Amino acid sequence: MRFEKLNDNKIKIIITDKDLKEKHIDFHSFMANPIESQTIFFDILNEAEKEIGFTTKNYNIKIEAMQISGGDFVITVTRSIPDTTVNSKTDIKKKIHVKRKKLELNTNNLIYCFNNFDDFCEYSNYLSKNNINFNSVAKNISLYEYKNTFYLIFSNLNLRNLELKKVFTAITEFATYKNNSDIFKRNLNENGKLIMKNNAIKTAIEYFK
Repeated sequence: MRFEKLNDNKIKIIITDKDLKEKHIDFHSFMANPIESQTIFFDILNEAEKEIGFTTKNYNIKIEAMQISGGDFVITVTRSIPDTTVNSKTDIKKKIHVKRKKLELNTNNLIYCFNNFDDFCEYSNYLSKNNINFNSVAKNISLYEYKNTFYLIFSNLNLRNLELKKVFTAITEFATYKNNSDIFKRNLNENGKLIMKNNAIKTAIEYFK
C-alpha cells in the first residue's frame, strides 16, 4: 500500500491485489460493498495518518475509488472544512461521500495524460530502472503534444502480457487516465503534434535519461 500527499487536503492511495490478500479481503466483496462501511477503509485512514500525517478526524471526507489494471485500486481521499460536530466513527461514516470508478481496459487505445514532458521521461526511466518490460504490452506506444500537455497512447494492448499490471500501476504516479480514448485519439491525430511514434517509452529511455 502506497500513500502520496497531493496537497494539504488530498492524498492518493494505491492498494494492490497483494494488499487485499494480506488483509483477507475478498476482491469482489471490496468492489460490491460500500467502501465507507468497511473496516478496511478506516484501517487505511489510520495508516495514512501514521505514514504521511494525513488526519481525517472531524473532517468531511470525499473518496474517489478507481480500479486499474491487474486488480489494483487508486483511492483519492479529499478532506473538507472541519466539522466540529463529528466525534465518532459512526458520525464519520455519515460525512463520507464516495464516487466509485472502474477503468475498463480498452484493448484498442489506452491514453494517459502527462502535465509536462519531464513527467513522461521520469515515468519511462522508472520502468527502465525497475526492469519492467514494457516493450510488448502494446503493439504501438505513441506520444502526442496537444495544448502544452503530453498524451501517451497505448494501442492494441496485449492483455496476456505479465508486465501489464506493473506498467499501468506505475503510470498512476506520473499521469492521469484519459476517458473516451478512441474519440480523443482521433482528436490528437487531427489537432495534436506527434512527438514519438512506434515505442515512445523506449525512445525516451534512449535519449532523455
